[in-house]
Parts: sequence; C-alpha cells; structure tokens
Amino acid sequence: MKVNRFMVGRRSFMFAGAIAPALVAVALLTGCDRKTTSSATTGPSAPPAEVRLGYFANVTHAQAVLGVASGDFERAVAPSKFSTKVFNAGPSLIEALLGGQIDIGYVGPGPALNGFTVSHGEQLRVISGAAADGVLIVARKGSGITSINDLKGKRVATPQRGNTQDISARHYLLAELKQTNADNVLPIANAEQAGMMSRGEVDASWAPEPWGSYLVAETGATVIARERDLWPEKSFAITLIVTTPEFLAKHPDAVEKLLAVHLDWTDRLNANPAAVQPQLEKALLALTNKKLPAGVLASALANTRFTEDPLEPTFTKFAKWSDSLGFSKKTKTEGLIDAALVRKVRAAHPASPGATTAPTGGAGADVR
Repeated sequence: MKVNRFMVGRRSFMFAGAIAPALVAVALLTGCDRKTTSSATTGPSAPPAEVRLGYFANVTHAQAVLGVASGDFERAVAPSKFSTKVFNAGPSLIEALLGGQIDIGYVGPGPALNGFTVSHGEQLRVISGAAADGVLIVARKGSGITSINDLKGKRVATPQRGNTQDISARHYLLAELKQTNADNVLPIANAEQAGMMSRGEVDASWAPEPWGSYLVAETGATVIARERDLWPEKSFAITLIVTTPEFLAKHPDAVEKLLAVHLDWTDRLNANPAAVQPQLEKALLALTNKKLPAGVLASALANTRFTEDPLEPTFTKFAKWSDSLGFSKKTKTEGLIDAALVRKVRAAHPASPGATTAPTGGAGADVR
C-alpha cells in the first residue's frame, strides 16, 4: 500500500475563493455536464485498477485512519490497488477529488458544499457520514480569554482557510460577536499551532480533535467552548465520505466494500472506544510523527461521535454561512447526499446492541 503524505504547510494554503475558479475548470474538463445516476440504480461492476483514498490524520477521521492502518481497506478492494493521500484540511482534498487525484475522501461539510457548488452539482456526492461534533475552542494560557465571547479581535487559528472549522469560526465572530471583519482568523496547519500558541503568536484555536485536546495538554490551553454546544441541535456533522458520481456509477461494488469497512470501524469505535484507542494512537503517530500526551486521545474520543448519518441539517446552515462569508455563491444542496449505498450496507451489517451511534462520552475527559 502506497501512502503519499500530502500534509501542506502554512505557506501553501490556498484561499477558497481563489481555488473556486480552478475547481470549476477542473469540473468542466472532467465532464461536469454528464448525466449521473443514483447509487441505488447501479449494478455489478468491474473492479477499478486502483482505489485512491484521501483523509486527515485526525480523530474525527478515525475510521479512515484505522481502516488504512489495519489493512482492512486494502484487503476489501483487492485485487484493485489501494493507495492513500493524507491532507491537512478540506479544501485541498476537494481540489484533489475534482482534479482526479483521489477517488473517495473523508472531509468536512464546508469544503464538500463548496466542491459540490463550484462543479455545478455534478462532480461530488456525500455517500455517508463519518463523525459528528469533535471540535474544541481553546484559548492560550495567559491570553485573558475566559469565554467564547472574549474571542472578538483575538488571533484565532483554524486549520485552513475555507475548511469546516474556518467557516464556523468566521461565522461566529462576524454574526454573533459582530466583528466588522474576520482578519483575526489565521489559517495555520494543525501541527504548527502548539508552537505558535506557546510563543504567543496566536491567542486561540478552533480545533478538530485530537488537536484541541493536544493544545490543552501540550501548551496549557483552556477549553472555552465545544462547538456542538453552539448548535441548536447540539450536534453537527464534522466528517463525511465523498466521491464523484462517475466513480460511484462505475464502481459501486468497490465503494460498497469500503463502506462495509467504514461501518465496521464505526461500530467498534462506538461499542468500545477504549479497546480501539491503542491501535488508533499508533496509527496517528505513524502519520504525524507526534506522540500524543497521556489522556489526549481519550479526551478526543469522548468529544467525538461516530455515525454514518450525514446529518443533513448541517448542510443547510453551512450553505448559508459559506455564501455570507464569500466562499461560494448560491451554494447548492439539492442532490448533494446519496446515502442509498451506505443504507444498503448497513441493512446487511446491522450494528450490534453495544455499537450505538450515541456520543462516546460526555463533556470530555480532563487531559491535564
């Protein structure tokens, strides 16, 4: 199995507004005017020569991390070749998907919506949920920030401009705290944030797990909010599985096999996260070369809910936020979700009574 690290540094971040025209061009060149069919209407297919998966080295992508590290994905799609790319954040993954560099990806709702919209709804489908919640808002020790309302005008780090956390942070600062602009939101790679926070170069972070819990343990940062508590539903989608309609139509069998592995790990994470934790920790270390401090992974798992439900209401809100922030125009949602195949796989592999999709923990473990 070939693993190509695609971790981008701070200087290589691209503005979502800047990449949107490029994504449109890619979509047009790859046939965005083609008619596509739902996965529910497709039949047996020849295996693809290769299945290329994109994901992040995050707890919120745990099924991908575990499915790759265990070899489960590779065995499932055999005799097709299996390869992976690891990304820092969503916009670059979506660019890779629309550019034909990957076939399937784990990504957040913000970039998924943008990719769907700029390709005129023709080159991206959400085929399953993966994780919900799993975002901490943390403040630097000594920053004077004691609540989320203190973030106004402070330097707030997010993983990449236009990614899911970036959209949420900018929306909150502008709509709720009534800032006139969001220039204080700084796109910084997750792995770089601890050093910058320790040097006082950022004041807070809107961080996906395990990076939020890592900042608490590594720098003495304080959790000032959990993003799920800002949502009326007290839950939101943070990770989804996406593919192109073309790959879904041509290779439903390969997608179905990947989804079966995905559901197996979803159930195991929900049934007994402590049992899975050592394997997940080892896999994350191999991807990031960073050993998580004691207690971080337990905290991150407690803050994250694993589910195949795409949580469709999340998209309505993110579509409005993305439009208002200028990341896209007239964001489309109709036709975005095609969950027929994951429902089929779930029907064939029902979750055991202990493998519920309820939150794996309450407010989160104390990582200090």
